[in-house]
Amino acid sequence: MTNNDDLRFSKNVSSYVSVIIVLAIIAMLVLGALFGVFYIKQGMKPLDKDSTEVVRVEVPAGSSSTDISNMLEEKGIIKNSKFFKLYLRLNSISNYQAGEFELSPSMDYETIAKTLETGVLYEEVQYKLTVPEGYTVDEIGDLVQEVLPVEKDEFINLVQDKEYLKELQKDYRDMLTDEIFDEDIKYPLEGYLYPATYDITEEQPDLDKLVRQMLNATRSNTFNLYKSVTYTVNYEGENEELTFHEFLTFSSLVEKEATSLADRAKITSVFLNRMAENPSMPLQTDPTVLYAKGIHKEVVLYEDLEVDDPFNTYIHKGLTPGPIGAPGTESVQSVLNPANTNYYYFLADKDGVNHFAETYEEHQENREKYIEGD
Repeated sequence: MTNNDDLRFSKNVSSYVSVIIVLAIIAMLVLGALFGVFYIKQGMKPLDKDSTEVVRVEVPAGSSSTDISNMLEEKGIIKNSKFFKLYLRLNSISNYQAGEFELSPSMDYETIAKTLETGVLYEEVQYKLTVPEGYTVDEIGDLVQEVLPVEKDEFINLVQDKEYLKELQKDYRDMLTDEIFDEDIKYPLEGYLYPATYDITEEQPDLDKLVRQMLNATRSNTFNLYKSVTYTVNYEGENEELTFHEFLTFSSLVEKEATSLADRAKITSVFLNRMAENPSMPLQTDPTVLYAKGIHKEVVLYEDLEVDDPFNTYIHKGLTPGPIGAPGTESVQSVLNPANTNYYYFLADKDGVNHFAETYEEHQENREKYIEGD
């Protein structure tokens, strides 16, 4: 081997050694980082997830993240104050409520931090139950079974249990009257379970708590609006003040028929105009027929209109015995603020657009144009 060959060989060996050293350093850094991440994650877990101990912690006004972190470690709430301080910094949490807090070693960093930040015990949301506007108790039962680890029958049985309903009446005395127990009503709480999204924090949901959340929402969003006015309708020439149950029923009819805010106000006017006739005209709204039959379908047939049921507004005048679904705020507002029209008829075309008419002849023309013509 020549001197040049020796030199090249030496350089190659040196290069290989350098590569190996670099790779070794990278491997050590990666392993170190992974170990660091694992170590930090372990440190951020609850100190004792099975602990039932509750510790009262007082946070003085003006406390820094260092003060709070050290205090929590001293009180045995967290394992490492430095890790908690790092968590606060990484999550941009810097504002803390002063006062007394009841904390536990079973809490994770997120729960502790959110509690200190808001002043309210933070609970992670386990499920979100979204109830669309117009949903019936039966449909809500389907949702409950689909979203929560609860059988539909358990929910339906609870909201039909008379003893349970009597207990609810004590807490919702003005809102839940004995009208909900009318013999013709299919579900006592029909229409009273407000359509909204409900956050559920328990892994095993408390159905009583869920029902009360829905009733609270109805009280805040619908009942309070009803109480803000004296709501009357002209029925066959006589002004009659509606009870909340009747008001909710009226709103549910509008909810089931409407597709837009403007239509809701007009549909309300149609119903009001029909009831004011002497003698009054039946409301003749298809959703009540479907509710009476307990079915869901797009087209109501003539034979459907003959169903002998108190909810069938083709054969019974005035409002139904109770709501046929849960009305949303827009429908409630439309009932409170109806349009001023001379409409007595309306129909929806295949695209869901409503067409209004003052006379039966105009209504027939709309039918021929928008329904039979299609």
